[in-house]
Amino acid sequence: MTNTELTDALTEAAEAEFMHAYLTGTPAAARERLGIAAARIGGGVVVSMRHDPVNYWSKALGFGFTEPVTRELVDRVVAFYRAEGTREAVLQIAPSALPADWDDVRAAYGIEPTTRWVKLAAPIGRVRPGGGTRLRVGPVGAGDAAEWADVVLRGFGMPTAGGLAEMMAASVDDPRCHPYGVWDGPDLVAAANLFVHGPVGALNAGATLPSHRRLGAQSALIVARAEAARAAGCRWLVAETGKPAEGAVNQSLVNLERAGLRVRYARQNWRWRADADLVA
Repeated sequence: MTNTELTDALTEAAEAEFMHAYLTGTPAAARERLGIAAARIGGGVVVSMRHDPVNYWSKALGFGFTEPVTRELVDRVVAFYRAEGTREAVLQIAPSALPADWDDVRAAYGIEPTTRWVKLAAPIGRVRPGGGTRLRVGPVGAGDAAEWADVVLRGFGMPTAGGLAEMMAASVDDPRCHPYGVWDGPDLVAAANLFVHGPVGALNAGATLPSHRRLGAQSALIVARAEAARAAGCRWLVAETGKPAEGAVNQSLVNLERAGLRVRYARQNWRWRADADLVA
């Protein structure tokens, strides 16, 4: 099994599908409060959260494999956000899927570069245990869903009120999701999710409360989810995290590489804003 057996299309699709699952699985009342909408356009996924308190959840991703990324495709994506009244969104496109005229296409809509992420992957058999932890690690069931969602959001510095907690908690019931937690005694202190998409297990939602960082919780969660992915028949484990600035350290990246995942590529994120759209 070699790295060439995992395509960029499959890597990007796994991320697109778990984003779609999170937002579309939101209970009706919370979905209304958050202003959630979703669409499938050009082989990719477009999700919108009109009342997003952290400007994170409106994303368009998974493009360039079913059909090429063109100005017409971007126009359809932007039209969706305009129709939803979304003020800003991020387009995430693998570097291999960007067209030669991308700078001209994005300039027409005022789309600007923002953060850079790295995509990582490893054959499931190459994921290895990291450092140990004194904390207890295990799967999360329906009874722990609310607390699990609370830890994920607090770990990322996101608000737990307004509908986000209900959105995250609902994912526990999705059969494609395999949520895990870390407990210090009776207290849940770290959380993460595995999303199974065909042969790919996508690591996401890994967060630890500030009080329990540097205790090996996330490394333990990577190993636990790798075992769950193997049991689900996955051949690959994939993840994404922020690309650190020169001289800086991203501990999530350190944990993933220590576990055996390797960077496949860096992906520029592109931000569209309604007030900068030259076509609107």
